[in-house]
Amino acid sequence: MSPEALSSLIQKIVHTLVSDGNAGNLTEDQIPDAASLPVMRPKDRAHGDWASNVALQLGKKAGMAPRQFAEAIAEQLRADEGISSVEIAGPGFINITLNAASAAAVIDTISEQGEGFGKNGHLGGKTLNLEFVSANPTGPIHIGGVRWAAVGDSMARVLEANGATVVREYYFNDHGTQIDRFAKSLVAAAHNEPTPEDGYKGTYINDIAQRVVDEASKDGLDVLSLPRVAGEDGEGDSAQREEFRKRAVPMMFSEIQQSMKDFRVNYDVWFHENSLYQDGEVDRAIAQLRAKGNIYEKDGATWLASTKFGDDKDRVIIKSDGNAAYFAADLAYYLNKRHRATNPCDVAIYMLGADHHGYIGRMMAMCAAFGDKPGENMQILIGQLVNVMKNGEAVRMSKRAGNVVTIDDLVEAVGVDAARYSLARSDYNQSIDIDLDLLASHTNENPVYYVQYAHARSKNVDRNAAAASITVQGADLALLDTEADSELLAQIALYPSVVTTAGDLREPHRIAHYLEDLAGRYHKWYAAERVVPLSLTPAQSRGDDDATAHADIAKNPAPARAAARLRLNDAAQQVIANGLALLGVTAPDKM
Repeated sequence: MSPEALSSLIQKIVHTLVSDGNAGNLTEDQIPDAASLPVMRPKDRAHGDWASNVALQLGKKAGMAPRQFAEAIAEQLRADEGISSVEIAGPGFINITLNAASAAAVIDTISEQGEGFGKNGHLGGKTLNLEFVSANPTGPIHIGGVRWAAVGDSMARVLEANGATVVREYYFNDHGTQIDRFAKSLVAAAHNEPTPEDGYKGTYINDIAQRVVDEASKDGLDVLSLPRVAGEDGEGDSAQREEFRKRAVPMMFSEIQQSMKDFRVNYDVWFHENSLYQDGEVDRAIAQLRAKGNIYEKDGATWLASTKFGDDKDRVIIKSDGNAAYFAADLAYYLNKRHRATNPCDVAIYMLGADHHGYIGRMMAMCAAFGDKPGENMQILIGQLVNVMKNGEAVRMSKRAGNVVTIDDLVEAVGVDAARYSLARSDYNQSIDIDLDLLASHTNENPVYYVQYAHARSKNVDRNAAAASITVQGADLALLDTEADSELLAQIALYPSVVTTAGDLREPHRIAHYLEDLAGRYHKWYAAERVVPLSLTPAQSRGDDDATAHADIAKNPAPARAAARLRLNDAAQQVIANGLALLGVTAPDKM
């Protein structure tokens, strides 16, 4: 019996108590859904397999002492054939012990559902737009963006596992001053001039500048001979700079897209900020807000009355010189996400860096100004900083990008699996240190190795079982009755609830933490219980060796128990593979 099945059973019992008049003042409408009546794994195994605090939740509403209400529930739980005992503890906790066959029933569910085990449909019918990374197309993805790539794609996978339609989106900031600075830097590099004071540095600038010159030359154009008209910024809107901009920005787009693909992140939409202006969407967004009475004119500028919706000040949308403020694109982009022709979203989730914390107020005010619900239709997640460490010191190892670590640097150093796992396993609200030496090691201290090794070890059990002609035929799951069996069974049974919680809370790191606990229980189970019988060597049979081997032989399982343990092995294997897939990490057969 799974934790979810137990919760549903408890809810059904409460409904029965109410209908029979045995639940005091409690009414049907006061009974939560089963998901809000979760059972928990007790820390002390002497307290049973699962525990429920339902009596503490509902006893006051029923006008009954929690222990009295708990006894009424326990009486009916004891009648279930899958439950071996029910005890009441403390102020009204219900401790439940399953019989071995009931506890092991989850194995049948896993066998039937395979890769689908853990998935559910409770977010079905909802479209979530998940925007993450969204770095300017002016250089390689740095380590902060890499963290969002790992977390964002893992979150998308978790949300999809909960039944949601997820649109993975990358927003190219290809309109405005950062692109001007990029083009200026390229022109300077092409002429072997110093980098502009506000420009971009790194050998990648020299590389792209040379690629522009070479590409233009193949097209019969000497780009360096184009006019360079000096303006107030020292460069002006010259034909030369425009040519560099036109050719270099797509090159940078292409590099970013390839880096994301190599990192196993496949976006559904690559959105260009510039299109919001070209297609008139900024004007349409302002017109809609004006019609709602949330736009006004002052000092020659156009303003959003965002203080009406909790912002600390009103925001300029169109400046007095007629140019759009950056926030104008934010308005149009949000409206586009919510009402575009293809996959308009119910929820727009923005994953932003730590330097964007001050944006939350104005963004939520914008959401409300359009008539939407902040926190529901718009959700903003803020990620903290990442420090890359080696030999106990911070690393600045990119030769291309100067003094930052890029996505390609990290992948080259530790591989995609270790990079993704290490960045996704920590709460994005916390700053983290990434230890390159640890991630490159094949030790149990390396969390991704620890989890992947559990999967590889389970595959090796399969190979050894096949060599010994052991199959799952004749398996009696009721024989999975040892403490190690029980602990592993309980852990794999928790997986669906972890997936649900990770999706609802937008916390994919919960999957990694769960997998590490599961791997730990699997390794302990592997050490404690045998699937494949051990045979004595001739020397051991003669008694030439100590008694250790004979003690191990005594642990050899009978065929039905061996078959049952093989099924448990394979169930754990499937759950590990399913969890790793949600993190975009491979489940190796050998290591």
